[in-house]
Amino acid sequence: MQIVQATRDALLKPLSTVVGIVERRHTLPILANILLRKEGRKVSFIATDLEVQITTHAEFGVGDENVSTTVAARKLLDILRALPDVGDVTLTLLDGKLIVQSGRSRFALQTLDASEFPTLAQPESWDVSFGLPQKTLKHLFNTVHFAMAQQDIRYYLNGMLFVFEPGWVRTVSTDGHRLAHNGTQIDGIESRHDVIVPRKTVLEMQRLLGDVDDGVQVDVATGQVRFRFEHVELISKLVEGKFPDFTRVIPSTYTRHFMINREALQGSLQRAAILTTDKLRGVRVQLSDHQLRISASNAEQEEANEEIEIDYEFEALDVGFNVSYLLDVLANIKTEQVRWSVQPDSNASVLITLPDEDAFKYVVMPMRI
Repeated sequence: MQIVQATRDALLKPLSTVVGIVERRHTLPILANILLRKEGRKVSFIATDLEVQITTHAEFGVGDENVSTTVAARKLLDILRALPDVGDVTLTLLDGKLIVQSGRSRFALQTLDASEFPTLAQPESWDVSFGLPQKTLKHLFNTVHFAMAQQDIRYYLNGMLFVFEPGWVRTVSTDGHRLAHNGTQIDGIESRHDVIVPRKTVLEMQRLLGDVDDGVQVDVATGQVRFRFEHVELISKLVEGKFPDFTRVIPSTYTRHFMINREALQGSLQRAAILTTDKLRGVRVQLSDHQLRISASNAEQEEANEEIEIDYEFEALDVGFNVSYLLDVLANIKTEQVRWSVQPDSNASVLITLPDEDAFKYVVMPMRI
């Protein structure tokens, strides 16, 4: 039974959308597959890893029949990518195999029964529902995601905190050494909810969202979040646990500030980082009258020194930082200038903010060098 007929690129688009969450290593063989579900002209592509599920739709089904099957996601993707972009590709279900045919190329892929595919159950109602532009949500992810922990034993840090409250949506992430916060004003939220979105979901949403004004619908229920935009639906389980109180970490009393060119600071830090070691990524930041000095050294007694003129007229300060933490934020914000705030204490954190985006705050704890 022929189920799909479309150009190669038309097939590649929905398949590429969902295949990102398919694990290369999996406990269940069917998790390496995607679910193809045809209902007349409408064809759904569904992938899951039991924690995240992505569904996308296209209108290139053949015939009026309803049929479902599952097939190896990456094999199908690799075949489609390798086919020449001439003529149509057909997908046909025949004797338990999916036949992929284009011109004189023909592939027969093994299938598994669609009834075995473990789709995520959705709640009957959602506690929070609101919409915002895709580019706004993507910006909230992009300016915060880099501070998430990776494989931390404190599992609740391996994700991003979403705070929904009347008038605001906030994103927060921390690995215990630095913290990133951003937010945007929004209507339609009546009460506060705090949820932790898994790292994998955040990275997938960054990949899928566009820098466009088109809307994305966000729905939250106990243990689950759902994002819907264009032809895509992503459902994710939430991380259980108590996220640290981020408001206690963000300084509010710092009185010593200066502006600095982002690209100049980024370049100086990148050059100084060349002489740091993989284990100790430390650089010294020395502030004095109208000058910021960055230095680094290593076990071979090699040294790097960089100087930048700044508008700083306070007492001298000498403090160490992990250079990766500073470079991460500079790579993920696009403003010309950043605002650097300090206290006259080498054990105090630094607060990095943006002149035209009050909600963004990035806190980095110092390190001994």
